[in-house]
Amino acid sequence: MSMDEQIKQAAEVLDAHTAEMIKWHFSPETGSPFWLDWANKQDWNPLEEVATFSDLCEKFPNFQDEWLRDLPNEVWVPQAYKGRPFNIFETGGTTGMPKQRIGWDDFRIDYSAFSETLSDEHFPRNHYWMMVGPTGPRRLRLAIEHLANERGCSCYFVDLDPRWVKRLIASKQFDQARAYMDHAVDQALTILKHRSVSALFTTPKLLEALAERRDLIKAGIKGVFCGGTTMDKQYARFLVEEVCEGGKIGFVPTYGNTLMGLARHHPIGPENDYSIAYYAPQPRAVLRVIDPD
Repeated sequence: MSMDEQIKQAAEVLDAHTAEMIKWHFSPETGSPFWLDWANKQDWNPLEEVATFSDLCEKFPNFQDEWLRDLPNEVWVPQAYKGRPFNIFETGGTTGMPKQRIGWDDFRIDYSAFSETLSDEHFPRNHYWMMVGPTGPRRLRLAIEHLANERGCSCYFVDLDPRWVKRLIASKQFDQARAYMDHAVDQALTILKHRSVSALFTTPKLLEALAERRDLIKAGIKGVFCGGTTMDKQYARFLVEEVCEGGKIGFVPTYGNTLMGLARHHPIGPENDYSIAYYAPQPRAVLRVIDPD
């Protein structure tokens, strides 16, 4: 299939998904109180005027993310899911009321698909993983555990509170921020000392800090997920060549957020100068360039 044919097919799938979602959210039988009420206040009908993704972008204003902070979670529950308990995930912020969003099975869908991209060599099945990063009320914690379970593994967790780290850095308490990172690393090293772990999910800085204090290969680590968008090409090369010893440990950069879900990555290495490219889970999430400058 040519590139033009792939683009055409992806656009058709996206349009079909858009139409399905519009029908779901704006039909009285399935829609949520928020969107049904929103539609009643408009002078146009989404069910009649939105059939493609382009229609959606043209007709709908930008979503006001403050709604996720200010409105009660029940206004987002679709009628078809009424009475079904939901997960509550937090996103963003340093202080005050966090933004929240609800969900049911989307993290399982994302990470079950992601599991198919992993090699058994670096992420062996039926073993143990460890996550060192934000757990608590975040989607990521459930998602990583589901991914481990999907591959027959169980997962240890070391928590990290990013809201606290942001506060420390904002107030220039850099020594305290470093002490907090050392505290997380200490806990992770204790688990590596006393338990068998083959796969690790963490942030780039925590991965580097762990490798400074423990030989990860000797610790039994075969594969690493590193989350975030803070890795430039130089830092990615350092992690692959030095920390993961040139591929002896599999290195999988990942990016996700509470609203979008999980983005897959293009394989990195010397062949593409260690440049990391992420791809949104289309058609469930779409990235657009709003301002190229």
